[in-house]
Amino acid sequence: MNWIIIAIFAYLLIAVQTMLDKFLISSKKVSHASVYAFYSGILSFFTLFIFAPFDFHLITIFEFFLAMASGMIFAYGILNLFFAINKSQASQAIPVVGAVTPVATYVFSVLFFGENISQTQFAGVSLLIFGGLFISFDLPLKLNKKKFFDGFYHSAICGILLGVSFSAFKYLYDHDTFANMFIWSRLGLFAGALSFLLHAGWRKKIVSSFRNFKGDKKQNSRTSALFIFNKILGGTGSALANYAISLGSVTLVNALASIQYIFLFLMGAALSLKFPEIFAESGKFWDIAQKVAAVGIITAGIILITK
Repeated sequence: MNWIIIAIFAYLLIAVQTMLDKFLISSKKVSHASVYAFYSGILSFFTLFIFAPFDFHLITIFEFFLAMASGMIFAYGILNLFFAINKSQASQAIPVVGAVTPVATYVFSVLFFGENISQTQFAGVSLLIFGGLFISFDLPLKLNKKKFFDGFYHSAICGILLGVSFSAFKYLYDHDTFANMFIWSRLGLFAGALSFLLHAGWRKKIVSSFRNFKGDKKQNSRTSALFIFNKILGGTGSALANYAISLGSVTLVNALASIQYIFLFLMGAALSLKFPEIFAESGKFWDIAQKVAAVGIITAGIILITK
């Protein structure tokens, strides 16, 4: 099994996780995106017990700070993703993240690792950006109407932060074993989640969520079970995506995230029939045609990037 197959399967799991994220956050089963991101980051600590038997050892001071910093940046990227999917359709937010992340990866790699970008790859990145933005517009555009969806800016910030963190992850994987560096980077994610408590508004909501467990125990148990199942899916997908990065190109693996758009579009369309107030995927011909065209543009971008 090569890294491309691993990446595609990883993004399938992540797409399912994203839809469950949207359900849990938008249905108010979780009070706030910061609460959701906090618990997601805290659970990353258990990575230590899963991967430690394979390989866990001390690293250099530079690698330690890089792993912690990249993990914390990743935590804030995920926080912005949850803000984005709470305010918009998952099939809008994720494409923007997927368009911005490869660009941020390229820029960061050029600045710090001396990576060169060919004209063909630049053209592919441009198509990815255009495709990701195109799927996010509400067409036809009208005067006095917002050109971007509500969660656009959070999606863009998320893409930048993930691009920076993934580039650092790739550097770490190239200088040590995957299992060991994955553990250290997840510890950084854990520290990033703890840092949410420094924000007064987020801390209030997080602390309040502790008290909510004393309420409807049956409902809390169901929500907790769904949350943990979702994090297992997401954790597995994230581990596989990071493993694909360790085997192949970080930019190409990030570009393959566009596979999620197809999964998200299909799942969103199906789930909108049962939960229209949460997923709200439009079934209008031009909306579908727009998303199909955007997927085609993004696919062309991937083809050019892999040249």
